[in-house]
Amino acid sequence: MELQDLSTLPALQNRLDEAEKDGQKAFHDFTDPDMMKWFLYERRHLNQKNDRTERTVREYERELLLFIEQLLTYSTEIDVDVAYIIEGSLFKSLQSRHLRRYQEWLATDSPYVVSKGAYSPATLERKTTILKAFFAFLHRVGYIQEPIHQGLRIATVRKDDRPNRDLGPVDVVMLLNTFRDMQQPIMFTIIHVLTTTGIRNEEFCTLQVKDLKVDSIQGGYYLDVLGKGNKRRHVPLKEKVVHSIRSFRNARGLLPIERAHLDDPLFTTNTGRAYSPSYLSQYVKKEITSLEQLKLSDQTMKITPHVFRHAFAIISKLNGVDIYDIMRSLGHEKIETTMIYLEKIFEKERHAIHAWKPDIFGDYI
Repeated sequence: MELQDLSTLPALQNRLDEAEKDGQKAFHDFTDPDMMKWFLYERRHLNQKNDRTERTVREYERELLLFIEQLLTYSTEIDVDVAYIIEGSLFKSLQSRHLRRYQEWLATDSPYVVSKGAYSPATLERKTTILKAFFAFLHRVGYIQEPIHQGLRIATVRKDDRPNRDLGPVDVVMLLNTFRDMQQPIMFTIIHVLTTTGIRNEEFCTLQVKDLKVDSIQGGYYLDVLGKGNKRRHVPLKEKVVHSIRSFRNARGLLPIERAHLDDPLFTTNTGRAYSPSYLSQYVKKEITSLEQLKLSDQTMKITPHVFRHAFAIISKLNGVDIYDIMRSLGHEKIETTMIYLEKIFEKERHAIHAWKPDIFGDYI
């Protein structure tokens, strides 16, 4: 069964309904592919917009298929010592040690690591989270009997493992001035919009003309942004940012906002197509890397669109904005996520040196 063939979902639902009607266990006649499909595409909400986004589903699907492929291809190296296959199911035949061994092999001896080097801690955390969620689901619904997901090692990213994404106002202004002086409105606008709105890479790429709306209450414009979990938020735009957007569209030869089709992309590549998140990231990195004379505060920092989301949080904090307002503006569900963006700022602000008094340490502070 093709996982992305959603026409079979109603049939799976009917089988569950029949099992309930006949007093049988749910999923008693499901196969491994059936379970994967149900996990990925099950309708959990009455309003389908509240279910997982397509991008999230694709990421989960890609990771689970890779897990199966590698487990079967490298079974000897991983030491998948399965004595026998239970009911024709790979998932029912696995035990905790197999998930742990796969996780350890993935981090140390997998083909990616051998050819390209170690995965980042964040990548290992993401992969572990997906596997844990899937096997916890299989156990919760009774498809497997043991909570084997508990065999996975904790892969939480430590603060020191996170890449530096702290881009402050000095560096952002330097970048804006550089691209303005180069008369490069494309990169200027991308940086200007990302920094002043804090929107995600994917949110930027999926914006359409109709998402740029007139604010009839406070005046000006705002972006109607569709974020993670299909949740919308309204992001106000400063007048100069709207001007940058107009300049971008003019440079690309696009129709003015007032005359463009509502479903047209708000921002496009030079081919007239909407950006993809991966292409936007590559484009931003390439354009900034090409600025050989530019000296940012941290020369080792890799500038991606996401870095400007961090810049939004940092600049907001430096302007005295309450952290809960920053959290809501970024579309974060948890304050802890916002704290990660600002932890180095808080660490510096709360350093003991700031409490030292001149009359105790003389002229040396």
